[in-house]
Amino acid sequence: MEKVFESEYRFLGVVWENEPVSSPRLVELCREQLGWKKSTTYTVLRKLAEKGIVQNENTIVTSLASKEQVDRQASDELLERTTGGDVPAFLAAFLKDRKLTKKDMQRIRALIDQAGE
Repeated sequence: MEKVFESEYRFLGVVWENEPVSSPRLVELCREQLGWKKSTTYTVLRKLAEKGIVQNENTIVTSLASKEQVDRQASDELLERTTGGDVPAFLAAFLKDRKLTKKDMQRIRALIDQAGE
């Protein structure tokens, strides 16, 4: 999957909340929620369709990638860019100078245990 930029991600949020959505309705929603012009909405729609992330078929827009898939790609890119894919180094940098509650620590331990299985 190609990189999704911030403005594209905001657009996808509108699509995910409303899909399937007609492209005229999507233009209205993007104007209301994002302050976009019609041309901006259609430009972003075209770019995301070219990336294979959404489709616009018979003026009905639907996503081809879930929020989870897009978020996973973004987190993988961040991990690679900041620490070369070194998960422990990433966690160390992320957690430095942060106070965690006992509940947070339990959740993190459970996630680590789950990932190790």
